[in-house]
Amino acid sequence: ADADVTLELFGEPLQPPFPCFEELLFDVPGSQAMLNCPLLLVQVTQLKCGGFIFALRFNHVMCDGTGLQQFMSAIGEMVRGVVTPSIPPVWERHLLNARDPPRVTFTHHEYDRVEATVIMDNMVKCSFFFGPVEVSLLRSLLPLHLRHCTKFELITACLWRCRTIAMNLDPDEQVRMLCIANVRSKFNPPLPSGYYGNFLVSPTAITTVRNLCHNPVGYAVELIKKAIAKVTEEFIKSTADLFAIRGKSLHVPAVIGSYGISDLMHMGFENVDFGRWGKAVFGGTAKATGLVSFFIPTKNKEGQVGTLVPICLPASAMERFSNELDNMLKHQHIEGKK
Repeated sequence: ADADVTLELFGEPLQPPFPCFEELLFDVPGSQAMLNCPLLLVQVTQLKCGGFIFALRFNHVMCDGTGLQQFMSAIGEMVRGVVTPSIPPVWERHLLNARDPPRVTFTHHEYDRVEATVIMDNMVKCSFFFGPVEVSLLRSLLPLHLRHCTKFELITACLWRCRTIAMNLDPDEQVRMLCIANVRSKFNPPLPSGYYGNFLVSPTAITTVRNLCHNPVGYAVELIKKAIAKVTEEFIKSTADLFAIRGKSLHVPAVIGSYGISDLMHMGFENVDFGRWGKAVFGGTAKATGLVSFFIPTKNKEGQVGTLVPICLPASAMERFSNELDNMLKHQHIEGKK
């Protein structure tokens, strides 16, 4: 496609939500589901300034983010004249089969059976930037023994707490934070480097609204650290065995109290090279979704490198979320509203 606009129209810095997004990727009827729908949709839009937008939607049953980046890098290599991708694709899904007999050795809260379903109306989308200044301010809120936590743990804890306060949930309701993790490095023997299928688990922190909102953010950090620490090879095999036992009934509950974070900071989408244009000025998800947020590498207007997090919430909750996050960054400790 061709567009009579320049890149500047999309804002500075580039971040979701993008204007005219529906014009950048044709929505093929029936492509929203998992089954009986296209595996891949791609639209390339040439801009008046000479740049272009490479928009893509993929079916998650085919691959995960790592596999998608491998696919896009292979396209870039072929565009630049390479005959064979430097990393040949590998299928070999049988390497992740369940044990015989299957045995579940962990409690997998990420797949708890929850009756309530998500109902969210009047949704608004906004992106939040966490650069060196913001991360330093948030880290200073932690007790000394937690200040060595990772940036992922810190930002995830802050988002979880702010979002829960913003949603005005029942104080006794359980809330879950799913830390969606690529676990290729945890498997032994290692998977072939070209394996592009899904290899994700979602270690989950769980608590009540009251405990999360009334405690300092360090409480959330500790819960998230404990959840991530569970991810071992045995945890991965236990997850595969749970799939074998429960089959199609196994799914992540779509409830307001469940929230997931997927870290794209080291995926390398922004490094995909299609030739004479060089590397991308933005590489990441194009819009926010209600129950999962993505960490995207980016730069702000001052050129600082940081983490961009697109958020999707009801309008009233978004205002409370933004205010709560501002209060944390200003070191104004505000007790939860529960």
